[in-house]
Amino acid sequence: MKQMLGSEYDSYLASFDAPRKYGLRVNTRKISPEEFRRIAPFPLEPVPWIDDGFYYDGVNVRPAKDPDYLAGLYYLQEPSAMTPAALLPVHPGDAVLDTCAAPGGKSTELGTRLCGKGVLVSNDISPSRSRALLRNIEGFGIGNTVVLSESLDKLKQNTGTFFDAVLVDAPCSGEGMFRKDDKLIKAWSADRPAEFADLQKSIVLNAADMVRPGGWLLYSTCTFNELEDEGTIRYLLASRPEFSLMPAGDYEGFRHGFVHNDSDAALHLERCIRIFPHVMGGEGHFIALMKKSSDAPFTGCVPPVCRPEKLPDELTEFLSGVKTDIPAERITIRDGRAFLLPEKQINTHGLRVLRNGLLLGEYKKGNKKSRFEPSEALAMALPRDGFSNSLRLKRDDERVIRYLKGETIAVSEDEAKDGTVLVTLEGWPLGWGRKNRCQMKNRYLPGWRLQ
Repeated sequence: MKQMLGSEYDSYLASFDAPRKYGLRVNTRKISPEEFRRIAPFPLEPVPWIDDGFYYDGVNVRPAKDPDYLAGLYYLQEPSAMTPAALLPVHPGDAVLDTCAAPGGKSTELGTRLCGKGVLVSNDISPSRSRALLRNIEGFGIGNTVVLSESLDKLKQNTGTFFDAVLVDAPCSGEGMFRKDDKLIKAWSADRPAEFADLQKSIVLNAADMVRPGGWLLYSTCTFNELEDEGTIRYLLASRPEFSLMPAGDYEGFRHGFVHNDSDAALHLERCIRIFPHVMGGEGHFIALMKKSSDAPFTGCVPPVCRPEKLPDELTEFLSGVKTDIPAERITIRDGRAFLLPEKQINTHGLRVLRNGLLLGEYKKGNKKSRFEPSEALAMALPRDGFSNSLRLKRDDERVIRYLKGETIAVSEDEAKDGTVLVTLEGWPLGWGRKNRCQMKNRYLPGWRLQ
């Protein structure tokens, strides 16, 4: 670091005595950053280079316990880590892949920018981390997703060059997170950058092979080591010459990638972005945005055929109360559970799939007749006031916390009708309940409840 930073090295060391930065990113599919700042129950300051990002006081504030968080209005994320997904060109209707997606910070941003169109494929090789990824994606209300726990070489066999945009936030030695988590300092060794660089090269080549001609690839790490940063980009550009580095952003705090010779200059390594904690209000990141030549070869993805199914009466009756478009031709039913498939689909045969599309709910058999039980994922994917039979709770209503803890709550006749009820926080969905007279049984998922 001393060799890398030269005269700035002392400032870099001094930054470790400053408190770490805490951030949250607003879910713009549910609320604008301006409106959220007005209603937030704790002070916020904008992250200058992120349109939907804010700093908060991480010492005296517990935003993960706030009902707004459980309503999916924001995601907790370190400020510099917000940058990669913000810089990847994504448009509604695109096919987007997040290759190393857990725990979901970047996937939730990418999914938000798709606006419910196209498809987001979020993958993480670790099954346990993929389950956390699914929880965060569903909690953010993103339904046009495929969540996988698969190797990229196997995924590539199924998709070909299918994706308009691919993000690789690669596993790394984590030097940019030392101030955030001292466990990373203890885990670091002089051998780790080289070990991670080998892994990164394999990941980024597989990712590059899934980008369509004319599409985008963004590579990022939370380390400062050149071997894992510019070194990996040199390797990629040499191995896949159809890619070129592109300008990614011009915020005044961004530092350029390191250029050491004419070869580096010819590759435009200066277009890489470095975030340092002594320069910007974040911990640290490296980012490289690349575009694939439109003349590159195309290998198509053969998606599965979605045949329209006759929907059970219980599901049709329930959907009549949903105030958003759920195309019946994209609904599929498997093992008693109903799913809304994304607009664009991939061949998932042979892959480890945690979720393909939005889980709408499942059928429950009763003594007299069966009923449709909607899912928590559907509740979170609905727009504000998105169901005809809703209970609209104000923030200061003590029933909000009681509901989020899984308790039965009292509901008057004029607040909601009997039957399935969408419980909301000022109109933003929290989950479901089942009302009978003046009592409502709680259907909030046990694993999501406040402790």
